[in-house]
Amino acid sequence: MLKASNNKLIAILLSNKKLLIFILLMSVFRSAVADWYSVPSGSMQPTIKVGDRIVVNKMAYDLRLPFTDIILLALNTPQRGEIVVFESKPADLRLIKRIVGLPGDVVAMNNEVIEINGLALSYSPSSKSTWSADSASVTVTIEKLANIKHQINIDNTASNRLSNFGPITVPAGHYLVLGDNRRHSADSRVYGFVPHQELRGKATAIAFSVDYNNFYLPRAKRFFKDIYGI
Repeated sequence: MLKASNNKLIAILLSNKKLLIFILLMSVFRSAVADWYSVPSGSMQPTIKVGDRIVVNKMAYDLRLPFTDIILLALNTPQRGEIVVFESKPADLRLIKRIVGLPGDVVAMNNEVIEINGLALSYSPSSKSTWSADSASVTVTIEKLANIKHQINIDNTASNRLSNFGPITVPAGHYLVLGDNRRHSADSRVYGFVPHQELRGKATAIAFSVDYNNFYLPRAKRFFKDIYGI
């Protein structure tokens, strides 16, 4: 009876060999090469919206052994302004944020203005100066971080308790990350510095997007959108 069951299982596996190989290869690809990330919160607005599916390059910084955290080869160094996906142990969540501070940087924030190594970042008005979102007045500003310009949201009706910190020094092998939606983001101001080991890859583009508040209809204009362009 047992032998017959084993033979039947083997026959099923052999008859679906191509499908099983495809599933295995796709799993390896998503584990070590590239994947997408579904954004559940608005902490990176206006750059990334709730409902966006973000393409993540898992080989942007390291080559890892598939299905493990073991780094086989360091490929590139994360840079300021890049958006990263990481497994936060303090938050017990997978998060997506923007790198602001690199190892050794001295970072401070004074009334929303970031200073790195004593120099304030450049800020300029956005074409979307103020808009209404959920009855809240939100100021949208362009922030220049290294060579990357991006928009940030400042909700003028929300608490500003996280609008000031530091100066603090980013330890070796760690990064300071912030969300673009500055008063609605649990980032390094809440969970601390991000160890390099927790990085899972660099976010590169929006694969596609759906509007959760409008019957999950697709946002066609956001398909294949570069998240590093304003």
